Amino acid sequence: MSRTKDFVMRIGWPRLIIGLFFVLLIVVSPFMGLKLTDVFSDVLRRWAMFGVLVLAMVPGVQSGIGLNFGVSLGVVAGLIGSTSAIELSYRQGVQRPWADLGFALLIAIPLAAILGFLYGLLLNRVKGSEMTVSTYVGFSAIAFSNIIWLSLPFKSGVLVWPIAGEGMRNTINLEQSFGGLMSNPAVVAGLPRGLRWLAFEVGGVVIPLGVILFFLAMCFLNWLFLRSKKGIAMSAAGENTLFTRSNAINVDHMRILGTMISTVLGAVGIIMYAQIFGFLQLYNAPLMMGFQCVAAVLIGGATTRRATITNVLVGTLLFQGILTTALPVIKRLMPSGSTLSEVLRIIISNGIILYALSKTKGGNQVEK
Repeated sequence: MSRTKDFVMRIGWPRLIIGLFFVLLIVVSPFMGLKLTDVFSDVLRRWAMFGVLVLAMVPGVQSGIGLNFGVSLGVVAGLIGSTSAIELSYRQGVQRPWADLGFALLIAIPLAAILGFLYGLLLNRVKGSEMTVSTYVGFSAIAFSNIIWLSLPFKSGVLVWPIAGEGMRNTINLEQSFGGLMSNPAVVAGLPRGLRWLAFEVGGVVIPLGVILFFLAMCFLNWLFLRSKKGIAMSAAGENTLFTRSNAINVDHMRILGTMISTVLGAVGIIMYAQIFGFLQLYNAPLMMGFQCVAAVLIGGATTRRATITNVLVGTLLFQGILTTALPVIKRLMPSGSTLSEVLRIIISNGIILYALSKTKGGNQVEK
């Protein structure tokens, strides 16, 4: 009895209930006419899609800025990098998917680092109100990006509206670029034999191994950094500022470092997301992405003061797994032609986000 109680306390009732609900949805899926192979494929796909974006929460929390709703700054940097890489290929007249992916990262990472540095300076001026300010920053970044998408002097027909000849499309197809390059078996089949392990099928389940390994590699690098001298100093700054200052560590610098890493991970994450999804979504499409990332890491067991790699792995699986399995099941239960499934999708996704945010118990403390 005591072992069971210890097990429940270690996992936590919220995650245990959500996990059991996830398992229940998988069990009833075949009875609703859904193929388990499709369900597992979708769960793996969405877990890999959002993984790096959710990972972006860890450095922010550990450095003391809390849950980084301003990860949208990194998302915008990633989208700018991706569109710039596609435009560069267009002007050179050559389609090079791997080069597009590489240039997207090469442009996005420095841009995200600069934005993260400026963002960190701002957060250092509003200590105690980081969550509120970061929310405004996230919304403002998406609003400002709308101006960017209408102003960039790109000429590629894939990027701009064909009739007007200017202004970016709402959705950009990556079929001719890096879409599915590390996740779609149909795309990977056209690669050299030595790269075909990046995505394949096992018993009907699609395994996007390339993106999963990339996600796990990013988790491992983050784990190594948090155990380095600089990472320990950053975590100490987020845990106890007075103790950290007494050890001659500049708390403000550590907060900026965490903000920069978080923003860079947001940029890398949206590029990996688009690579799996097969499209870039501009304008207001990424508006609520920060909330989904925050909800996922909180469901995984993180708090506003502490987040771990395990919280990211578990939280992303539970959050995206429930969305992936619940919506098809509910759609089968709705009358044919009913629009209630879309309403319930919004209720479920926003309900999970609201539940997760209710566990934050306020914002950050200024000093401890």
